[in-house]
Amino acid sequence: MKRLHRLLYPPAWSIAAKLSAALLAVAIAPMSFTAYYNLQQSLESLEAGEYRKLELSATSAASRLDQLIIDIQRVLTQVSNDAGVVSFLAATTSAKREAFRPNLQQTLLNVFHSNPDFDAVFLMDKDGECLASTDPSFVGQNYAFREYFQQSIQGHSHVSSILVGTTSKRPGLFLSHPVRSPKGEIVGVAVLKIRGKDIWAIVNALQVGSLSYAFLIDQHGVIISHPNQSLLYHSLNPLPPETLKQVVTDRRYGLDEIKSLNIPELQVMVKAKEPGNSGYHFPSEQMSRIVGFAPLQVQPWVLGVSQPKTEFKAPLNRLIWQHGSIVVMVGGITAIIALLLARSISRPIRALTAVAQTLEQGNFNSEPLLELPSRNDDMGQLVGVFLHMSDKVRDREQKLKQQVIDLKIEIDETKRAREFAEITDNEHFQELQRKIQKLRASAVSTGETETEYYQRLQTQVKSLKERGRGGEWENNH
Repeated sequence: MKRLHRLLYPPAWSIAAKLSAALLAVAIAPMSFTAYYNLQQSLESLEAGEYRKLELSATSAASRLDQLIIDIQRVLTQVSNDAGVVSFLAATTSAKREAFRPNLQQTLLNVFHSNPDFDAVFLMDKDGECLASTDPSFVGQNYAFREYFQQSIQGHSHVSSILVGTTSKRPGLFLSHPVRSPKGEIVGVAVLKIRGKDIWAIVNALQVGSLSYAFLIDQHGVIISHPNQSLLYHSLNPLPPETLKQVVTDRRYGLDEIKSLNIPELQVMVKAKEPGNSGYHFPSEQMSRIVGFAPLQVQPWVLGVSQPKTEFKAPLNRLIWQHGSIVVMVGGITAIIALLLARSISRPIRALTAVAQTLEQGNFNSEPLLELPSRNDDMGQLVGVFLHMSDKVRDREQKLKQQVIDLKIEIDETKRAREFAEITDNEHFQELQRKIQKLRASAVSTGETETEYYQRLQTQVKSLKERGRGGEWENNH
C-alpha cells in the first residue's frame, strides 16, 4: 500500500522519474496540442475534399446527361424542320399523306438507326394521334394526355421525365418539338424517345467506390434512375396531394400509387440549383450514407452520388492513425531521451548519496564516485568538490580523533596527579610516613633483614590505608 501511494504521489518520486515526467510533459503537451489542431484541420479539409469529390462526380455525370439531351434535341430539331416531315403533317388529306409516307418513313428510320440509344421516333398531328413511327405499335395511338405533347403543341420544346410508355411498357425519355408549316403554323409534334435503360446505364456507370452508386431524381423528387430497381419511381418524401394526383392521372410512371421512402435529409436535392451534399440513411439499408449531388442544366433533375460513411471515413481514419502513430513515435523517442538524460543526472546524485551515507557512518568509500565517467559539466564539478570536501572532512576527523586521544591522556595524567596530591597531603598519609620512618629506624636497630623489613612495612602500610579509608568514610557519612 505504501509503495502504491508513493507511486501515485508525484512528490515522492525519484529525481529520474520526476525529470522524465517533466521532460516528457514539456515535449508531448505542445506537440499533442499542435498535432490535434493539425489533425482537426486536416480532417475538415479531407472531409470537405471527399464531399467535393462526390459533388464533382455528380456534376460530371450531370454534364454528360445534359450533353446527351442537347445533342438529341438538335437531332429532333432537324427532324421537325425536315421538309418531308413538314409536308407529311401539313397534308390536308389522307391521300397526300400516304404519298409522302415512303420518304418520311425512310427519314425516320435513318434517324432511328443513327443512335443506338434511340427507342423510337414518331410524329403526331394536332390532335395528339400518332401518324407515323419507327415502332408500328405507336401508329394510331393518341398521346394527347402526355405532357410532352401538351407543351409542344403550344410551341415549346419539351423533355419529359423517365416515363413508362403506355403502348410499349418500356421506360424511356421523351423529347418533343413542334413541327411548323412554312407559314409558322404548328401542324404537329415530332417525338424522339430514348431508352430508359441507356439513361440508367449512364448514371449507373458512375462509381467512386466499391459500395457507391449514382441515382437520378426528377423535379418532384421521384427516383427515375437507381441501380436497385425496386426503388424506381419512389419519391424521396411524400408528394403534395395535387402533384400526386397529376402524376397518377397521366400515368407518368405506369403506377397507380407513388410510394415514399421518407428520407427528409434528401429533401435538399429536390429542385436543387447548386451542387451540394448531405448525409442520410436508406430504410432498406443498414448503413449510413452520404450523397453529393448536382443539378442538370437542361432539365430540373438532380443527380446524386451516394457513398457509405464507412468508406467515406476510411481516409479520415487513415489520417487519424498516421497522426497518432507520429505522436506515439515522437513520444517514445522523447521518453527514451528524457529517461537517458534523467539517468545521466540522477546517477551522480545517487552515487553522491551513497558516498555521503558511508561518510556519515565513518566508513568512507569513494569508489561509486570514481566509477562515474569523467564530465566537465556542473555535475562533474559537484562530484569533484564533494571528493575534495570528503578528503578535508576525513583529515579533520583524524586530527580531531588524535586531539581527543591526547586530551584524554592529559586528563588521565592530571587526574592521577590530583589523586596523588590528595593522598600525600592527607594527615593519615603523613602520619603513615612518620611511622614508617620510626619502623625503619627500629628495624635497623633490631637487626632485621631488608626483605623482612619491607614485608612488615608493607603490612603496616596496608593496615594504615585501610584505617585511613575507614576514617574518611566515617567523615563523609
